[in-house]
Amino acid sequence: MLYQKKIAVVLPAYNAAKTIEKTYIEIPFDIVDEVILVDDCSTDNTVEIAKQIGIKHIIKHEVNKGYGGNQKSCYNKALELGADIVIMLHPDYQYTPKLIPVMSHIIACDLYPVVLGSRILGNGALKGGMPVYKYIANRLLTFFQNLCSGQKLSEYHTGYRAFSKEVLEKINYNMNSDNFVFDNQMLSQIIMADFEIAEVTTPTKYFKEASSINFKRSVYYGLGVSGTSLIHLFHRTGIIKSKLYI
Repeated sequence: MLYQKKIAVVLPAYNAAKTIEKTYIEIPFDIVDEVILVDDCSTDNTVEIAKQIGIKHIIKHEVNKGYGGNQKSCYNKALELGADIVIMLHPDYQYTPKLIPVMSHIIACDLYPVVLGSRILGNGALKGGMPVYKYIANRLLTFFQNLCSGQKLSEYHTGYRAFSKEVLEKINYNMNSDNFVFDNQMLSQIIMADFEIAEVTTPTKYFKEASSINFKRSVYYGLGVSGTSLIHLFHRTGIIKSKLYI
C-alpha cells in the first residue's frame, strides 16, 4: 500500500511469453499489492509462465476479445479486488515498471486522479526506436485531439496509464470499443468528466518481441481516434449527445 491506498497493476497480455517475466520482476512489490494478468486467448504459453513466476490473479479469455476487451476485464477485476489505484502496464516490456512508484505517488497524494506515461515528453519515442511514421502520426493525431478536447496533452496514445478508483467508477469504460480505439475513448470520457490528467516522461523500447500494430491497423486506428475526437467535440459543444458520456 501507499498512504493506505491499495495498488493493483494490470497486465493486458497477448502472446507475451517472452517478455512477461522481465516485466514482472521489475514491478515494485514494496508498494504494489495485486498483479492481475488477463490473457486474451494467446497462442503461446503466456498463462503457464505467468503461473510459474507467481502471478496470483490470472484471467484467460477463451476467445480473443481484443485490446479494449482485455482492458475491461483488467479494470473490472482490479475494482473487484478493492484497488484504490490501478496501473495499466503492458507485459511486453515496452514500458518500464520502474515508474510505477512515481505514478502511484501522484494519485495517492491526491495531486491528479490520472497519470499517463508519455513517450513524447523529452526524446523517448524516437530514441527508443519508434518508427518515424508512427511518431509523425502520433504528433498529428495528438494535435487534432487537443483541439477537439481543449486539452494540452503531449500524447493520447501511450499504453502506460494509472487511474484512481474514483475515475474507473465514474466513467462507463465497459461500453467502449473492444479494439485499440478503447484507449482514446477512455481518455475522452475522463476529460469529459472533468478529471485532470498528469503526464510523466517515460522511456520506451521498440524491439521484435514488443507488441505493435501493423500499418493497415494503424490507419484503422487513426480513423477511429479521429472519429472519437469529433464525437467529443460535438458532445462538448452541444451539437450531439453521445452515449459514451452518459
